[in-house]
Parts: sequence; C-alpha cells; structure tokens
Amino acid sequence: MHHHNLSRLGLGCMRFFRDKKESERVILEAIAQGIDYFDTAYIYPGSEGILGSTLAAHGLREQVKIGTKLPLNIARKSEDFDRLFEEQLRRLQTDYVDYYFIHSVKDFAQWQRFCDMGIQEWLAKKKESGQIRHVGFSYHGTHGDFRKVLHSYDWEFTMLQYNYYDEHYQAGRAGLMEAAQRGLLVMIMEPLLGGRLATGLPKEAASVFRKADDSLSPADWALWWLWNQPEVHVVVSGMNTAAQVRQNADSLARFAPFGDERAAVYSKVQEIFRKSYKIPCTGCNYCLPCPKGVNIPACLSAYNASYAQNYFTGIKLYAIGTALTTADPLTPRNKCNNCGKCEPVCPQNIPIRNALRSVTRRFEKPPVRMIASAVRWQMGREKKR
Repeated sequence: MHHHNLSRLGLGCMRFFRDKKESERVILEAIAQGIDYFDTAYIYPGSEGILGSTLAAHGLREQVKIGTKLPLNIARKSEDFDRLFEEQLRRLQTDYVDYYFIHSVKDFAQWQRFCDMGIQEWLAKKKESGQIRHVGFSYHGTHGDFRKVLHSYDWEFTMLQYNYYDEHYQAGRAGLMEAAQRGLLVMIMEPLLGGRLATGLPKEAASVFRKADDSLSPADWALWWLWNQPEVHVVVSGMNTAAQVRQNADSLARFAPFGDERAAVYSKVQEIFRKSYKIPCTGCNYCLPCPKGVNIPACLSAYNASYAQNYFTGIKLYAIGTALTTADPLTPRNKCNNCGKCEPVCPQNIPIRNALRSVTRRFEKPPVRMIASAVRWQMGREKKR
C-alpha cells in the first residue's frame, strides 16, 4: 500500500526553539544520516521557521519530506484554514507540504466539528492544487474514538503515541493494527517517552536489559521494539543534538528483526515499569503555563522519580522544580487554585489536579520543608557575602 519510501527514523522538531545553531546542525546531520522525514507543527515555537530557513539556505527542500500540522485549538472558523496554512508555507519557505496533519485529535466530536467547518472540502482543494500531498492526523484520545476517526475519512497516514511502556495506551497496539489494515502509513511519536526510556529507566529495568544483551543501550531496546513491528513505518524521535542523531541512526543501521526470546525481556521490563511509574506524564508541557505558576511537569516527574529511583532524588527534583528554595515557593500546596485549565489540554488525559494532590501528600511533609528552608537560608547567606 505504501509508496512513501520514508526513512524508518524521522526527526521530531518540537524542541528546536532552544538553540537555533544547534537545531541547524541537527537538521544537517539528520540529512547526512539518511533521515528524510521532518516533523514539525504550527504550535511548536519557532520550529517551522528554523526548519524552513535551514532547508532553504542549503538548497535541501527537495531532498526531504516535511510533515506539519493544522492546530485544532487555533482554527475557529473555516477562513482560518487558509490563513494558517499560508503562514506555514511562509515559515517553511516552500509552496507545498508533503504530510499535512490534523493536529492532536482527542475525540471524534472534535474531528466532527472540523468537518462541519468544511475541512474535507478544503483538504480536497489543497490536494488538487498540489499544495498538500498527503493528509493524516495525529491522535491523543481513547481507542474507541480512534476507530471512529479512522473510518470517517480517507486518511493516508496517522501518528500515534506508542512504545513498549505505553503498549495499550490511547490508540495502542489495537489502533496500530487497524490503521495498518486500512493501508495507512503509520508514524510513531514519543518512542522514548520524552527521553525517559533512554535515560530514566528504573535501575532494575536497566539491569534486565543489560543481562539480556549488554551491547544494546536502553534507547536501542526502545527503538528496536518499534522497528521490529512491520506495521510501524516511521519512528519520529525528538533528537536535540547531532550526537543523538548519530546514535539513533546507528541504532537503525544495527537493527535486526528478532523473535520471542527478546519479547520476553520486554515483558519483564514492562512489569517493573508498572510498579515504579505512577503518573504517565511525558513532559510535553502542553499544560503550561499554569495561571498560578505551578511547574506541573516538574512536580509529576519528581513524584515518579521518588518511586522509580529513590525518595531523595524525588525531593531534590521537587525542591528545584517548584522553587521550594525561594521565599514564595510555587508548589501546588500554596499555589494551585484547582482551576483545572491544565486537564483538557493534557494529551495523556492525566487527572492533573488529583495527581498534584498526591504530589503534595508525598513531598509537603515537615522534614522536606525543613530541608528546603535550610537550602534557602544557605543560598541567602551566599548571596550576602
């Protein structure tokens, strides 16, 4: 079904804004390593512009395929489709987009609303004019709604969050199979769960992998799990440095299909994960900025670390992430007013307010506050010197 011939590793461009020079190096390194799919979106700060100007400066537009996304929350009326799309072409310095996504569909009703606004007719016109080559959607809802969206339009591709930790989460493995059966090209986001599957493994899990094959890094194990499934076509990884690009490209070059004995290793690791990671936050930051200034991802990540690594690591991350070390700490205990703005935008559907209450219970104990105020006092003295 696929005449797409994309590289099995794609570059996720969400975090480009951190450093323009480094981002340019990453793009050029990716192309040098044979990566030809670049994934960006209207709402990734600065990302489309950096990708566009780098490709233009080096005359590389024709050598790559660009995927970008129509933001559901910004397009309020049908006139917005053209306005946003024109802006995207300007930023990308191109006159066509290879893969155009409806961005982050969370349920069928949301897609329906777009159909009512005339999105299908608009897409047909853009395809006819050649300005959009392929149409698809990225998905962040439940499996039931995924099926409905999948069958309601003649999609050419989709992007799912999927990795060995999240095997049945959101659309999950079942969604992957259905999309493949319908002949869609399937792209995967969050293959390393925001880097956690590369560097944040519980010690016990890392050692299971090492015992099974110490020539593979945790990132290799995570990527190979995906590449071993023929239904997975492109694994989109947010590589932030040229070194990471080389590592992942090298991982793909070394990849060889495998069978049951490896599958058993993953099951063992999944079991360990279930015990240690309490809150499925990937650190995507969609919940920020919090109107009250709470650093939600930092709180959740500290909470997870306190179980996955140890309590003290958790405390340390919590103190740093919540500015417990300042006189007016931005902790959920004294800042969160329960407004709930964070919850509808969370792609993981985390009940964030409940989660923050658990965080508070775990960390806001008198000893932790004492440690924090001691650190604060120490920092104050150093400033005065």
